Amino acid sequence: MSAPKANASDEDDIKVEDRGAMASGTDYPLDQSVTKLAGDVAYGPKGVRGIFSSGPYILSTAFLASLGGFSFGWSRKTALLVSATLFNIGGIMMTAAHDYGTLVAGRAIGGLGTGTLALGAPMYISEVSPNLRGTLLVLESVSIVSGVIISYWISYACKDIQSSASWRVPFGLQLVSATILGTMIQFYPYSPRWLAMKGRTADSLASLCKLRRLPESDDRVQTEYNGILAEVAFQTAVQERRHPGLQPGGLKLELAQWADLFHKKRWRRTAAGAGVMFFQQFQGMNAFIYYAPTLFRNIGQSEEMSLILSGVFNCFQLVGVIIAFALIDSWGRRPLAIYGALGNMVCYLIIAALVGTYAGNWDNNESAGWACVAFAFLFITIFGASYSPLGWSLPPEVFPVSIRSKGVGLAVATTRLSNFVIGIAVPPMFEQIGYGTYVFFTIFCAMVVVWAFFLVPETKGKTLEQVDDAFNDNTGEEEQQVMQVLASQGRLGTNGTSPAV
Repeated sequence: MSAPKANASDEDDIKVEDRGAMASGTDYPLDQSVTKLAGDVAYGPKGVRGIFSSGPYILSTAFLASLGGFSFGWSRKTALLVSATLFNIGGIMMTAAHDYGTLVAGRAIGGLGTGTLALGAPMYISEVSPNLRGTLLVLESVSIVSGVIISYWISYACKDIQSSASWRVPFGLQLVSATILGTMIQFYPYSPRWLAMKGRTADSLASLCKLRRLPESDDRVQTEYNGILAEVAFQTAVQERRHPGLQPGGLKLELAQWADLFHKKRWRRTAAGAGVMFFQQFQGMNAFIYYAPTLFRNIGQSEEMSLILSGVFNCFQLVGVIIAFALIDSWGRRPLAIYGALGNMVCYLIIAALVGTYAGNWDNNESAGWACVAFAFLFITIFGASYSPLGWSLPPEVFPVSIRSKGVGLAVATTRLSNFVIGIAVPPMFEQIGYGTYVFFTIFCAMVVVWAFFLVPETKGKTLEQVDDAFNDNTGEEEQQVMQVLASQGRLGTNGTSPAV
């Protein structure tokens, strides 16, 4: 019998995903307006705008995202609670800051919270509501962008306050969503899969019953529970087969599991799964989000209009993400990866040509400035409809079951570290090479097209064997063999249930 259909408990799962993503999203747009409003306190020494905007936040996020064992040892639920706590500590420090050092420290702590959330929330949601996993991955993008839009316009509304409240209020905004997340997670059970992995099978069944709001005797609960036990047995058997003699939970096994991502049989999967996150950032989307007011001023817009256009820019990303709901399952992943990057490349190429031609003479070429704005809006719409959701939907699909958690963890670390590099590099690039910055992103978008054409297969609706063929390896076949051995030993549940793939 199939897993239970969406019910009231699934709606609760959506609320957790929405609150978590909103908590992350409310932190993003602060750099657009608040770093300007905070003056010397926010900027600190000359030349460190990029460090404040992305440095401590992104670097600490990448560090924590690489610690895939955190949410395994402490549970996904605890990871989300820690995330909310770190958000609040960082938010309080930034809101109450009277010097640059306190701002940086608060930013770093908030970054740790974002890293924990980025790794823990998708894992928790996918484990407690597997039948809604694909929808929730896109919903996460919608929620993040919605948080960006809401917090940006609140920041904009505060810009004319004649006191430090003009930037303290926006910095304190993240406390609201973080507190809601931290409060709500208290009422949710632990992940049944995590409990089973820790050997707490009775607690796993009880948690599953609570999530599904069904009794233990229900056939649907028993089917899903047996599938969870089968998955745990499968994971253990795969690791024993690949790394015999290594102690479960030991450092050597942990390192060996990370090394599995780069095995000659699986490197193409890693190139696709982590590569999509790398190229997501090196198409410059967050460079626009972080420094949009500056970018619009550089193409001839007034101070006030630059701030307004920055807010509208975020709204166009939301339009793109909503379009992704229809495209990602009808078009598939590969076409979005190729044509999305191609469209972004064209937008950058036109902007580079216009800026290179009319820079320094925008007053006499107002229409050229507005053309740049139009193509910036087109860029973010295309990005929102392609790489914004692809970054979260592709990695779980290209990695096989046995290395999926490590693969997704690597993808998260890749996007945060890449974001850090872009945030640091963009301000001096605009100062030193001007329109060459757009040429830089044009070249990277061209590289993305090549990468997507050769390394990104279509994964929509594919079986394990079909994905194996796409990547020219037999990882899925090997895992099927392990399942058959476990089935012959009666270790796949009372109904012979196989683990979900």
